Amino acid sequence: MSLTRRQKWRIEKIQAERIARAQKASSNSETSLDNAGEEQTGLVITRYGQRLLVESESGDLYQCTGRQNIELSVAGDQVIFQKISNNEGVVTALLERENTLKRSQKLIASNVDELWLLVAIEPHYQFELIDRYLVVAENANLPINIVVNKIELSDNIQQVENDFSIYESAGYSVIYLSVKNKTNIKQFKNSLNDKTHIFLGQSGVGKSSLINELIPDLNLRVNEISIKSKLGKHTTTNTTLYHIPSGGDLIDSPGIREFQLDNLTNKEILSGFKEFKPFIGQCKFRNCAHINEPNCAIKQAIESGKIHQKRYENYLNLIG
Repeated sequence: MSLTRRQKWRIEKIQAERIARAQKASSNSETSLDNAGEEQTGLVITRYGQRLLVESESGDLYQCTGRQNIELSVAGDQVIFQKISNNEGVVTALLERENTLKRSQKLIASNVDELWLLVAIEPHYQFELIDRYLVVAENANLPINIVVNKIELSDNIQQVENDFSIYESAGYSVIYLSVKNKTNIKQFKNSLNDKTHIFLGQSGVGKSSLINELIPDLNLRVNEISIKSKLGKHTTTNTTLYHIPSGGDLIDSPGIREFQLDNLTNKEILSGFKEFKPFIGQCKFRNCAHINEPNCAIKQAIESGKIHQKRYENYLNLIG
């Protein structure tokens, strides 16, 4: 349905107001630098509109705006900022990012060391969906591993471990948890030390319960960030970085917990199966689709046991 002239005018007016606010904030930042303190390194905790909440190396939180000539930062970014008052500052530089996580081409977070895909006994895990998550992560060059939660609901844990052995043989770490019974929680916490993590997965698999287990005082931390950023209840809808008391950091974003799976090309799907990579380009035919062609290196790898048949079947389903 086409927009009316009035609707178009309202959209253009709103966009113009947003641009004007951004330009005013940046202009104010430039003026404030005249009396700013020394430059220091900070960590972006959350972003809200054109403003950022930045944590200094001493752990203090500052509301910051950015200079006009630098890209807007997101949770996980390392920045250089200057203090202009007790709780305000100006970001003057963005340090180089190790990686970025995007959703529908929108930048969500940066400098992520590990993605964790949470699946569960209930709702029961689906291999094709798991593979779609893994393919997206591989194409984004983001390390990803798997957590199987709610193992207390399984009456055959050996079968569950057999199911996930195909991922372990492909090079993924798989951890089996019961947040309810605290099974393997300590082991999992230890694996998070000194890294920045994001949890992904379907609704109902226990992401919120696991986050609350890792950060028992999460509500206190949310309230502190709300007060500092003046975001109030809206903090829970922002991508935010939290420190895990036992070690490591967690970037939590309700908007990416379920991680929209991109529309990938067949070539991207193929490269997203990490155990296929040594055999790509080794087939007899350059345009081999790895389906019915003779002398296919991937099909030969399946026959020799180097690629699991189930993973190959999921590959066919995804390109189909």
